[in-house]
Parts: sequence; C-alpha cells; structure tokens
Amino acid sequence: QVETVNSSNVLAIASNTQILTSMPDQLTTENISVATNIAVQILKKPNISEDSQASVAVMATVSQLLDANETEFNNNNLVNVTTSLTKTMEEFSFTVNVSQPNVAVQSAPLKLSSSTILFSAQRDTALGYYQSTKLEIQENVDGLIGDLSTEVQILFNIINTNNGRVGFVLYQNDKLFQSRIYHSRSSFSKQIVSGNIDNRNFSSVEIAFSPKYNTSELQLRDHACVFWDYAVNDWSTAGCAKRRDQFLKCRCNHTTNFAVLMTFQIKYKYAKPLEYISYIGVGLSMAGLVITILFQILTRKTRKSSVTWMLVSLCFSMLIFNIIFISGIENQNARNHSSNATSYYQQYDTASNTLLTPDMVDPPTDSWCTAVAALLHYFLLATFMWMALNSAQLYLLLLRAMKPLPGHFLVTMSVIGWGIPAVVVAVTLGATYREGKALSYRQEEFCWLAALDQNQNFSVQKPMLWSFLLPVALILLFNIIVFIKISVSVIWKKNENLTRNKKDSFTKKMIGTISIVVVLGITWTIGYFMLISHEGTSLVFSYLFCIFNATQGLQICILYTFRSPIFKKKVSEVLPIFRVPEIPLYLHSKTYHVSKSQPANHSQQTFRSTQTFSDSISLATFPNS
Repeated sequence: QVETVNSSNVLAIASNTQILTSMPDQLTTENISVATNIAVQILKKPNISEDSQASVAVMATVSQLLDANETEFNNNNLVNVTTSLTKTMEEFSFTVNVSQPNVAVQSAPLKLSSSTILFSAQRDTALGYYQSTKLEIQENVDGLIGDLSTEVQILFNIINTNNGRVGFVLYQNDKLFQSRIYHSRSSFSKQIVSGNIDNRNFSSVEIAFSPKYNTSELQLRDHACVFWDYAVNDWSTAGCAKRRDQFLKCRCNHTTNFAVLMTFQIKYKYAKPLEYISYIGVGLSMAGLVITILFQILTRKTRKSSVTWMLVSLCFSMLIFNIIFISGIENQNARNHSSNATSYYQQYDTASNTLLTPDMVDPPTDSWCTAVAALLHYFLLATFMWMALNSAQLYLLLLRAMKPLPGHFLVTMSVIGWGIPAVVVAVTLGATYREGKALSYRQEEFCWLAALDQNQNFSVQKPMLWSFLLPVALILLFNIIVFIKISVSVIWKKNENLTRNKKDSFTKKMIGTISIVVVLGITWTIGYFMLISHEGTSLVFSYLFCIFNATQGLQICILYTFRSPIFKKKVSEVLPIFRVPEIPLYLHSKTYHVSKSQPANHSQQTFRSTQTFSDSISLATFPNS
C-alpha cells in the first residue's frame, strides 16, 4: 500500500523509496510504476526545492530507476507514469541543482543582459557518471564550445529577457523514453537533455553531442536530431535540423527533451586471406581426393568389383567442400574494405534530418557470400554424413560376418547421404535467413555460419550450434563408438588359430587403426577442443586441427590408394623405376605374394578359414560395396 505524500512525511517517504529502489536489477514493472508515482507526487509538492534532503532522495530514486532492466520499461502500462515523471522533471528543473549518477538537474536565473545561455556537461571518466563539478551554466557565450571532453551542450539564443529562470535536465539513458519507431540492439546508452525557459523568449536552441563509443569497433553511419513528442509519445524531427563536424549538432526552434539518434555499423575484423600453409594443405588434399576418385572408378574392372560408392561419395563431397572453401571463404566485402575503407561505408547524410529506425545496420549485401556459406554448410554436412554411413557400413559388415549387403543398401545410403544435409540446410535457411538480414544465417567476417551474438558471445540461437555443431557431434560420437568396436573386435583381436608368422605385425595394426580413424573423421573431434578458453591450449589444438583435417584427403589417398597393390602394380607398369618387390601380405586365411610377375594362381591355403569378419577384413583397403 502506497502512503499518501504530505508535507509532514515527504522526507520519510522519499528516503524509504530510495532504499526500496536501491537494487534496480531486481525491480519489476510494478515496482517501477509505484516508485515513479511516488517521485511525481513528491516533485509536485509546493516548495519541495527548499527541502534539499527530500530533493536529493527523490532524484536518487529516479537515478536508480534508470538502472533497472530495459525490458521492464517496455510495458505499455508505464507510458503514462513515465510521461508524467519527465514533464514534472521539466518543471522541477527551474528550482534546484541536483546531480546523481544517471540524472542531473541544473537551473539558473535569467538576467536582463543575457543574450545566450549555455549548459554543458562532462562525465567523470573514472566514475562513469555525472558530478556537479562537471556541470556548468554560462551566460553570454559566443556559441558552443569546442572541447571534445564535453559530452552534451545546449545553447539558448535569447531574444529578450524578463526576470525568469532556465532549467536543464540531463538523463544518462533513454529508458524513460521508450520508442516504437527507433529500435536499439546495442548496449550504447543515448543521453537525453531537456532545456526550458519559463518565459519562452528565445529564437533557437543549439545542441551538440560528443558521444563516447568504441571507435575501433563501431563506425557512425548517420544521426538524427529529435525531440520527444508527447502528442505521439515518440521521437520526432519536426522543427530540428542537423549538421556534423567534430560534434553531432542540432538546431531546433522549440524546447523539450532532445536527443541524437545514431546508427552504427560494426567494424568487422575480416578474416585474413588463407596462409600459404592452408593453400598447400588443402591443395594436396584436393589432389589426393581426385586421385582416389579416379582410381576407384578406373580400376573397378581390374579389381573385379564395382566402384566403392561409399568411399567415392565421401571423397567427392570433401573435394567439392575444399574447392568452395579455398575459392570462396573470403567475403567480398573484406576485399572492398581493404582496398577502400572510406567508400566501404555508406556516405554520411549531413543534410537530411530523417528519423532513424535501427541503431545498427548491416554491411553491404553480399549474396555471393551467403550462397558460399550455404554450399559449405551442405557439403561439409554431407562429408560428415558419408563418414557416418561408412561407419554404419563397417558395423553392418561386422554384424553380418562380411556377407553381402542388401541390393537396395546403396540406394538407401545415397538418399540419406545427400538428402539429409539438404534438408538441414533448407530448414536452417528458412528459419534464419531473411531478405536484407543475411547475418542471421552467416557471419560477416568470412562466409560461414553465424555463431556469435551482438556482443561477440557464443549464442545458442545462432545456426552454428544447432545446425552444425550438434549434428556433427552426434556423428562423431557414433563413429567413435564404431571405431572402438572394430578396433577391439577385429584389428587388435588375438587369434590363437594363427601361427606367429601370420599374425599381423604391430605396424599393420597401427596402419589399419589409422585408416579407420581417417575415413571416419575422428580427427575432427579436435575442433571441439579449440573452444577451450585458455589461449595457449586453444592455439595448440588449432594447429593440430589444421594439420590433420586440411590434409584429410591426402591421408585417404595414401592409406586407401597408394597402399593398394593394384595401384602399385599400375605405377610400376608405367614407371619401372617404381617396380614393387615381392612382399608377403597375410590376411589371416590366405597369403598373397604381391609382385609384377607373380602368377595369378600363386596363392596357397594355409588353413581352413572360418569366414569370420576378423579373418576376412583387409586392413589396407576399404570394403567394396
């Protein structure tokens, strides 16, 4: 229950209200409404300015309200009470001088000799708020002062003067002025200054703002000189003009609550062009993938097998991803920005004082970058999907003891391998991309999925998490489980039926293990360790990630093509200098002698095969299907 304010309890109520609003982050809309109503009642009390303690307490309350959460002020129920408060503050400004962290009130008498009167304010750089020693009212000045440390100035050009007073109110932010037109996404606070003369004898008002913002991260694109129009409860540019030099300046023909609305563009730190090591690694990877694809297709008859469709699909998707990555990952805006940073940003409109709507604008549209991001998203997802399908194939062969897979298996795998990534990309684009709002889907620094919010913090609402990191994490987890199963059950399993000289050597087992690791993409798990906040540790994992994954195509080529007996034979036929010596290759059940002149029938059965998976799987070649 709110106690009625009267002359006997005004100080007590003002002090209690100040105490109750001392934790602004916990204030609700209802709390703000009640406290604002009390402040209005106190400020309207006759001779309240003579009670300095009550005046300071009520101004402290208003200052604390301006620290409340922004969202609490968005309630339409607060419109009337905030309007009442700001109007009352204008009347109150004629009588007192009070300064609080988020609000300052200054007044001065008008003299007959006054031709101009200037109010200026500087914020304490150490404390971050206004102090009375930083507020100043000067008479008969030549104009606005040129000190850039002065954040706000308001100058009245007086026509004639009678006895009267001038009052100024300065708000640290615009929470009491909730606009339906101008939308703010940044945390940059907008100062509001109110200037009033009680006899209204002035010709014009000049305002100058020197906003303090991070110039290394933000580029000012435009500003608008506005006042708060109580008729519509929103900002208006009527009667105001703008110009810009070292300050943002306004000239208006009326008095009220003035502000400068600003529009910024982020100064993106564009990714540097790929280093030579990246070009070399990706180039070798692409060459290896091309060789592997051609080998699988051209030697299918020699190998008396159909094309290894699963491996070819994996290599093809990885190859296309690498081609797009190396040619299109850099944003076109990055090249434009580096060549001419001035023309990259839109020309500043210094003439038209047009009401602005957002405080942040996106950089120039680059549809090509959006297309590249979508293609990279698709082919990298497809690459991981084919890794998972290769993993699933290995597991099915293990369960079926190497028996042929069903005839429809490849068709089903193809639909899954190419179809599911297309669905994920389509859903992601549909949920995030809007015309003119491409950065909801992709990043600006380079052409890839968006991951960070406005404050450069990782955001769960951005597509990077739910359309890439989570699906890939599930695929890698599945692949790791299959890898462990195959390693334990096949590669490193002891077989007491084999003689010692026919047991696989440690080197062969390691090669088999590495082969499975590469084709299942296990090394991509290193990418998740790059998220570690410790800079040194993250840097180490970043280098490991680049080394292992930029050359994944080359690794596949070495392990699944260069080590193939057929590839060695073909190479030795073309280049005799690479003649392959006879090397026994034990595959548990049979011994094969690999050489150029070896008769086709030279194979000997060493013992009866039980036709188990462990007796049949080759550690050097990927199963054909």
